[in-house]
Amino acid sequence: MRPLQVSLDQVIQNLLNSKKYSSLRDMLIIMNPSDIASLFQDLPVDSLPLLFRLLPKELAADTFVEMDEEMQELLIQGFSDRELKEVINELYVDDAVDLVEEMPASVVKRILRQAAPEMRKMINDILKYPEDSAGSMMTTEYVSLHPQMNVSQALSRIRQTGVDKETIYNCYVITPDRKLCGIVSARSLLLSSEQALIEDIMESHVISVNTMMDQEEVALMFNKYNFLALPVVDQENRLVGIVTVDDAMDVLQEETTEDMEKMAAIVPSERPYLKTGIFATFRQRIPWLLVLMISATASSMIITAFEDALAAQVALTAFIPMLMNTGGNSGSQASVTIIRGLSLNEIQYKDFFKVLWKEIRVGVLCGVTLAAANYVKLLLLDRVSFLIAAAVCLTLVLTVILSKIVGALLPMGAKKIGLDPAVMASPFISTIVDILSLLVYFQIATLLLGL
Repeated sequence: MRPLQVSLDQVIQNLLNSKKYSSLRDMLIIMNPSDIASLFQDLPVDSLPLLFRLLPKELAADTFVEMDEEMQELLIQGFSDRELKEVINELYVDDAVDLVEEMPASVVKRILRQAAPEMRKMINDILKYPEDSAGSMMTTEYVSLHPQMNVSQALSRIRQTGVDKETIYNCYVITPDRKLCGIVSARSLLLSSEQALIEDIMESHVISVNTMMDQEEVALMFNKYNFLALPVVDQENRLVGIVTVDDAMDVLQEETTEDMEKMAAIVPSERPYLKTGIFATFRQRIPWLLVLMISATASSMIITAFEDALAAQVALTAFIPMLMNTGGNSGSQASVTIIRGLSLNEIQYKDFFKVLWKEIRVGVLCGVTLAAANYVKLLLLDRVSFLIAAAVCLTLVLTVILSKIVGALLPMGAKKIGLDPAVMASPFISTIVDILSLLVYFQIATLLLGL
């Protein structure tokens, strides 16, 4: 007989129904906050406040951060003022800022009212920076040291203040006027003599970011340098905060999702798919569909203009879908590659001619290969005339070359004028390539067939 399989959420629900709260608490406190948040997602909504109250204060705050905004709002509405105050003041300031930015205005007022004055000040300091900037994603909770401290004094300071800091692995050395002059790792402190001065063991060549730097550029720096944290300085090189690797990873995930949505001609959304309503999804998708539909009428106009030629050589009509699809696919290949290169800073606008020359050569190779294979098919299977086969294959070569050029250069042009390159992705480029392929096709057919 097969053993009965019982899921974890069923176990939790059974313990709740039996009011075995001590057993529930023992089970939850050994779990990771992210796993607890995922577990709560699958449980009845009315049981969440009680489950949340069973968690120790620090674990509760960490779990709260991992929840989606709907669940956070639900819990906040069920919290007493004391419970809300405990949770808010246990959060790191960057997490508290994220919470304030996501909640409705009425909830935000309550959050700020219950936050400690120091926490409220730090939240307001970060909120003054532009959205999507380094300043908006940083935390002001870091360990600072002074150059004239010795290692013993530095370790003592870390013990006193480190418990409330987001990271103590890197400590930042600042002058009396808060200018960043160095960085020292916990490893260096532990391995150095207690009497050694911080200025003698610190790394004075510090890589930092400005408060106004775009958050995506900041996140890419983590990938480039393998940092755990990056200091954030103002225009006068004064240290104002740090960005940690977990926040950088969140930004990369958000930016990648946004790029994918733009490349699919969808207005970006911050909400998960299953949490987005039907009409919200409709509003995301319909604008670009309308634009692309209207722009696609250009293809119909071109076909109508060459209606007489098509009537004289009906066989030409059969190959229009193949030429348009091949051109669209070729342009999409180039655009996706270039957009990704631009987002990772592997390609710059100064590489314009290098990209152009490379895509022309790739287009020639791809076009000739496709045309050769298609030529054999046209003569042996479709049994068309030599001139029609020549018109189709020559169009194929030119279409692929043009598609590669358009797919590569449009995203670079968009980046140059300050637009998101992802906008110039598959649907948009396919529409342009469709128009070009039809124009080339009918011009070549007219010349070769004397239409």
